[in-house]
Amino acid sequence: MNNKYTFGERLRELRQERHIGQIGLAKELDVGKSVISLWEQNKCEPTLSKLIALSTFFGVSIDYLAGLEN
Repeated sequence: MNNKYTFGERLRELRQERHIGQIGLAKELDVGKSVISLWEQNKCEPTLSKLIALSTFFGVSIDYLAGLEN
């Protein structure tokens, strides 16, 4: 499967559209800022519970975050 955007790129785009910094998002999800940075750089992936929290926070599906839908 060839996705146009990686998880990290989608996350960064959603965060920037909401005008929320990495620190702000980290506080919303109760993680460190460095975790958000690692996710955006595709150096690690969120747990299922954090993926659900991201999906809920941004109002998008987990499939969208994972690149399975546009």
